[in-house]
Amino acid sequence: MPRTTPPALAPGTMARLPQPDLPAGELRLRPWRPGDRAAVLTGYADPAIRRWHCRSMTDDEARDWIHTWPRRWQHETGAGWAIVDDSGVLGQISLRRLALADALAEVSYWVLPTARGRRIAPRALTALATWCFTTLGLHRIELAHSTANPASCRVAQRAAFTAEGTKRGEGWHADGWHDMHLHARLATDPPTGDPVPQPGHRRRPRT
Repeated sequence: MPRTTPPALAPGTMARLPQPDLPAGELRLRPWRPGDRAAVLTGYADPAIRRWHCRSMTDDEARDWIHTWPRRWQHETGAGWAIVDDSGVLGQISLRRLALADALAEVSYWVLPTARGRRIAPRALTALATWCFTTLGLHRIELAHSTANPASCRVAQRAAFTAEGTKRGEGWHADGWHDMHLHARLATDPPTGDPVPQPGHRRRPRT
């Protein structure tokens, strides 16, 4: 059935671009590499990550997970980045659902246990959203998390993702159905996310 409106973003809009490295102060978002497999295994062995992302990972599955991302970029079905600093991989952030015809994506992220407490996720999310709006041309980015996961709610708030409501019984987790909070940012929203510090800048410790 033909659409009565043209696609918001034409097919090939993302595939024709090289996947970029995205700066976020002392952090960087870069495409996954085969040598990152140990970090992926560590992430999906963490109880908190497994709880909210509802998956575990073997060594072979981690290898295959890394290898899927270039194909997903070319097929314009998703995109994944490792969040890194000079010490190595700290976490991941991805466009897990992508609909270019609607200029829409859903974002997902996690941070390794040893890197938590540094506001890594909101800074990575702010950097990715900026690129999605200014370069890729998305109109809307959504973020959904269990209502039992307040840490993810704080990430969304710090990255200026507006809370839009609760999707009842939308998330299937190991302990049953969870209500999910829905947050979103539009390209037309003010760019008021968690500020990205410049290299060499040190954040004031939180009290």
